[in-house]
Amino acid sequence: MLTQILISSLQLLTTFYMTIVLLRFLLQLARADFYNPITQFVVKATNPVLRPLRKIIPPWHALDGASLLLAILVQALCFILILIAQTQSSEFFSLTASNASIILTIFAWSIVTVLGLILRIYYWTIIAVVILSWIAPTNTHPATQLLAQLTEPVLRPFRRLLPPMGGLDLSPIIAFLAIQVASLMVGYLARGVGMGQIGVMF
Repeated sequence: MLTQILISSLQLLTTFYMTIVLLRFLLQLARADFYNPITQFVVKATNPVLRPLRKIIPPWHALDGASLLLAILVQALCFILILIAQTQSSEFFSLTASNASIILTIFAWSIVTVLGLILRIYYWTIIAVVILSWIAPTNTHPATQLLAQLTEPVLRPFRRLLPPMGGLDLSPIIAFLAIQVASLMVGYLARGVGMGQIGVMF
C-alpha cells in the first residue's frame, strides 16, 4: 500500500509540473501575453530548469523545443521511478543492462503521455472558455484573457470553416470532435508502444 501511495503521489506531482511546463510551451506557441501575472508565474516556475536546456535547444520562432523536451524528460524520470518502485532497483538496472531498448520504450511512453496531456489541456481550456463566454462574456480577468489567447490558435481554423452564426460560435464543437479523434489516435499509440505493461497505464 505504501508503494501505491508513493506512486500515486509521484504521478500527481509529475502531472502538475508537466502541466505548468506544457502551458509555457503552448502559451509561447500561441504568442500569449507574457506580462499576464499567470504567465509570469509559469515563467518563474519553469525558468530554473529551462535556462540550461535552452542553451542546447534555443527557441525557434514561437516553438519552444526546450519546454517540450523538459516535459518528456520529467515524465520519463517518473516512469523510471515507478518501475524501480514496482520491481527493485537492482532488478530494474539489470533489466536495462540486458535490454537497452527499455530506455527507448520509456521515452516512447513519455512522448505519448505528453501528447495526451496536451490534448487534455486544450480540452479543459476550451470548456472553460465556452462556460465563461456564457456566464461572463465581458470578464477582463487575467485568467480569462489568458484562456482565450491559449485556445485561439486551436479554434481559429475551425472558425474559418464554420463562421459564427447569429452570434453563436460553433467552432468549439468541431474542436472537441477533433480533440476526441486525436485522443483516440494517442490511445492507439499508447497501446502500440506497450503502455499498460509493468503497471504503467496511459
